[in-house]
Amino acid sequence: MSTILTHIAIADGKIKRSSLEVLSHCKQLAEQGGHSVEAVVVDADASSFVEGIQQYGASKIYVVEDPIFKNHMNTPLLKALAKVMDSANPSIFAFASTEGTKDILGALAANQNAAVLPDVSSFELIDGGIKAKRPVMAAKIISSTEAKGDTVLVSVRSGSYDLAENETSAEVVQIDFSMNESDLQMTLKEIISASGDTIDLNEAESIVAAGRGVKDEEGQKLISELAEVLNAGIGASRALTESGVYDPSLQIGQTGKVVSPQLYIAVGI
Repeated sequence: MSTILTHIAIADGKIKRSSLEVLSHCKQLAEQGGHSVEAVVVDADASSFVEGIQQYGASKIYVVEDPIFKNHMNTPLLKALAKVMDSANPSIFAFASTEGTKDILGALAANQNAAVLPDVSSFELIDGGIKAKRPVMAAKIISSTEAKGDTVLVSVRSGSYDLAENETSAEVVQIDFSMNESDLQMTLKEIISASGDTIDLNEAESIVAAGRGVKDEEGQKLISELAEVLNAGIGASRALTESGVYDPSLQIGQTGKVVSPQLYIAVGI
């Protein structure tokens, strides 16, 4: 019996929904193939998320907790995940395809001498690895590809799978970890959040997107009012972010964020 390990990403003190989507899918794969599904959470307050993770089927949860994780920094995260992989020895290590994942996935694969498939829209198990579908050429083409090896890393686009609650009394494994900030080759002074919408567009269930037709303050006001009524995130086209009408963090589409809302309203696009 092999192990499917899932990384649980934390952002703004909450579990990212996209990570639970991936865990839900991995649980289904594990049940179909007679494998075990486990999860790892890395955060300054990682133990507080165990109960939420248990709702989605993991049989074992690795907890890596240290103050150095209060802000996302690649070096300690890579070190922590490599240590968990040494303990769990997974055949598959699945991630949600977040901005943070894109930073570390290749480096972790190199560290572990593992195969890797990033940013897939679906994947299934095959002998010795996985088979996946992956959008390419600005998402105009869906490619079918395989990755094989003793360990395969894969990241999955948000919204690719539904949440499926499957509560377990998972075994919790605390991983000893410590790292001093003085050991880092960089110093994080402060994080300045971009102005704009506070709803994570990657996770948003509803989005109001503005295009060239929203060309003045009155139009922006209408967009904001509609988004507030719907409790929706605000997105913008490339034209509006490049012209400075909206912050670049709100850009969606081929050259922006990948979104998969249940409700999408395009205004002036």
